[in-house]
Amino acid sequence: MTIPVALEGNDVIGQAKTGTGKTLGFGIPLLQRITAPADEAFAHLAGAGRPQALVVVPTRELCVQVAREIELAGRRRDVRVLAIYGGRSYEPQVSALTSGVEVVVGTPGRLLDLVQQRHLRLDHVGMLVLDEADEMLDLGFLPDVERIVAHVPARRQTMLLSATMPADVVNLARRYMTQPVHVRATSPDEGQTVIDTTQFAYRTHQMDKVEVLARILQAEQRGLTMIFTTTKRAADRVAGELADRGFAVAALHGDLGQGAREQAMRAFRSGKVDVLVATDVAARGIDVESVTHVINYSCPDDERTYLHRIGRTGRAGASGVAVTLVDWPDLPRWVLISRTLDLGLQDPPETYSTSLHLFAELGIPATTTGSLPRASRTRVGLAAEGVEDLGERPRRPRATREVNGRDRQRRVRAAATGSPARREPDVEAPRQVREPRPVRTRQRTRAGNPTA
Repeated sequence: MTIPVALEGNDVIGQAKTGTGKTLGFGIPLLQRITAPADEAFAHLAGAGRPQALVVVPTRELCVQVAREIELAGRRRDVRVLAIYGGRSYEPQVSALTSGVEVVVGTPGRLLDLVQQRHLRLDHVGMLVLDEADEMLDLGFLPDVERIVAHVPARRQTMLLSATMPADVVNLARRYMTQPVHVRATSPDEGQTVIDTTQFAYRTHQMDKVEVLARILQAEQRGLTMIFTTTKRAADRVAGELADRGFAVAALHGDLGQGAREQAMRAFRSGKVDVLVATDVAARGIDVESVTHVINYSCPDDERTYLHRIGRTGRAGASGVAVTLVDWPDLPRWVLISRTLDLGLQDPPETYSTSLHLFAELGIPATTTGSLPRASRTRVGLAAEGVEDLGERPRRPRATREVNGRDRQRRVRAAATGSPARREPDVEAPRQVREPRPVRTRQRTRAGNPTA
């Protein structure tokens, strides 16, 4: 539905369910309208080798994926595609821009850095795409998006695509567009979730969640699985506990260096690990084949987050299973999500790791325990996937919690005086032997007089 409209040069607001091919919905028109290096008749034009199309995405993982798909689709035309995102060294990206590219896919922060350094020129961009547009135009990304749009020519084609497109976002997007055509690839009587994804919700206790999770991961016919948590610390903790139970697992969140993030994604795509515990950084647009289960370990914040999370399974006509574990404090929020999306799961059953309905509904063998049997531990694990040297700056470790204020006071004094925070002795001082304390004897008295 989008391709013929976009080929005519119209601005497009595209909305469709997750896993329905939105990347090629804007990628094919983009490639068709680009003057490629193979078109010798246009090689002499001014600005040859400068970016003609700019695709802005919210996350690094999505940037890599979109760039790879566009490059694959445009390989026959020798279209040069460059992924620009943070965490990697600048030099390879600057070198590629100097050599010339036709399509740039990037995240806002690194794009603005290269524009300000005058390595990236956007004065010949004729097509601007905002993928996952509702996230790009959210309050956190809006200032960066506006600064990027200011460097793009006013006469251009603009396309915005996402699975969810609230009305306020559509109104905001029209500021950057000229008479856009709103393409919505769903019928009014269809729900917002994919029909082929079977959804479950269980009310669980925080102390029993990992036990429940370990049993779900041993369900029959389970393939690659994505587990979503709200916080980075929770992702690390859950991944560690699952690893202790024998599962091949990797964590993915914003506190990891880019090399570790790409290592986790490569290991997950190749099947070296079959469980990926991630924050919502992996909930947008990530497309991995054979993801059969998505588990919301933490209840989503709203219906948009829920849709994007479970959209990692049931893609391109495949079937999938989505399970949401709801804590008692999260129940009001989950009821609102279920009513908004018309899921019919407003009253999730109280569920424990020994509940029979959990085993029956998800196809878990009756003899399953909280640890993966050694005979089933066939994945090679995350350590089998090497970490690529991206030339990234070393990340500062998290600040440790101080027992009292002495360490902080010492650092403040050291910064003020220019002296080291802690002096280490040049040689080990001899240990002093203290004299034993004299034994104190107490005598009971009454009115100042000793008693017998």
